[in-house]
Amino acid sequence: MYTRRIFPVKGVIKWTRRHIFLFLIIATIPVVLFDVVGLKWLHVPWLPLGVLGTAVAFLVSFKNNASYDRLWEARKIWGGIVNASRSWTIMVKDFINNDHTKAKLSNEELHEIHRELVHRHIAWLTALRYQLRADKPWEQHLKSGKSNAEFREANYLVCEDTIPIEDAIKEYLSEEDYNEVFAKGNRASQLLGVQSRRLKELKQQDLIEDFRHMEMSNMLVEFYTLQGKSERIKNFPYPRQYATMNYIFVWIFIILLPFGIMEGFEGIGEHIFEDLATHESHLSFTHRIQEVIAKHFVWFSIPFSALLAWVFHTMEKIGENTENPFEGGPNDVPITNMSRGIEIDIRELIDDVNIPEPYEWKNDIVM
Repeated sequence: MYTRRIFPVKGVIKWTRRHIFLFLIIATIPVVLFDVVGLKWLHVPWLPLGVLGTAVAFLVSFKNNASYDRLWEARKIWGGIVNASRSWTIMVKDFINNDHTKAKLSNEELHEIHRELVHRHIAWLTALRYQLRADKPWEQHLKSGKSNAEFREANYLVCEDTIPIEDAIKEYLSEEDYNEVFAKGNRASQLLGVQSRRLKELKQQDLIEDFRHMEMSNMLVEFYTLQGKSERIKNFPYPRQYATMNYIFVWIFIILLPFGIMEGFEGIGEHIFEDLATHESHLSFTHRIQEVIAKHFVWFSIPFSALLAWVFHTMEKIGENTENPFEGGPNDVPITNMSRGIEIDIRELIDDVNIPEPYEWKNDIVM
């Protein structure tokens, strides 16, 4: 997926609103025990808590950097697929001809061969993106989390979740190829195998000479390489020991945070109260209000504690939602749209007909 504009603050607050309420509750409970019940000993020194917060910040930063690296690598891989697909189409169009064959084919017959190879390549793109969109046990952020599931249902729909792969791929393959491919497990790999076999047949018919056949075979090897790189990211998650412990450390810091900042706000209130005691207008209404605020200034730690907790948790959540770039999130690699863009480009290169339209943005999101 790809969002057209910067994610608005309103959207971020709505996305994290459930946790904001939870942070306010977590921050309120210690203040009630401290100020209402009178448990003045109930606080944590800021020095060890600050050290813990610094360590957690480093861990969150490490996770976010690693997650972004996975996302950016996935985007570079699919950028390679875009370029290689265009190169493949040019080879198909220019290398397969009557230059070396004795049995000359008509322009219509040559165009049909070009169309067959290009359409089979589109089928490979389709099979690959369906494999990359398939759910993995560790990819549950979009469907298990209420906020993500709510945002997804309200704003966009992933084509791979609504259209079966059989329906999406059938128009690009002959019945023989279709039955062969769907009898195997890794359909994308099988399609490249069929493509290689077809090149061998064309070489035997002298429609491709040796050097050009070698170049086109090398391009198929490049497709295998790019597919393998995509599968590496898809099938190997961000290490769970880092993800799990990072999550636990963030929550330990969030729970301890209110206990660490209460004493600081209590001290500010005491200083305010001492300053008020030096004033002469002790009986004024405003002065009395200020005294009440000063005595209970510790309650102002609640919004600040919730704000700090929200910052740390949101950064951790951003990393969590970035680590799987093919899952289908709103900021993942838009492989569905990229596949459609590749299809349009390469079909136009061979002057194909009935070329589909690009996918439209929906709520500033493209798949």
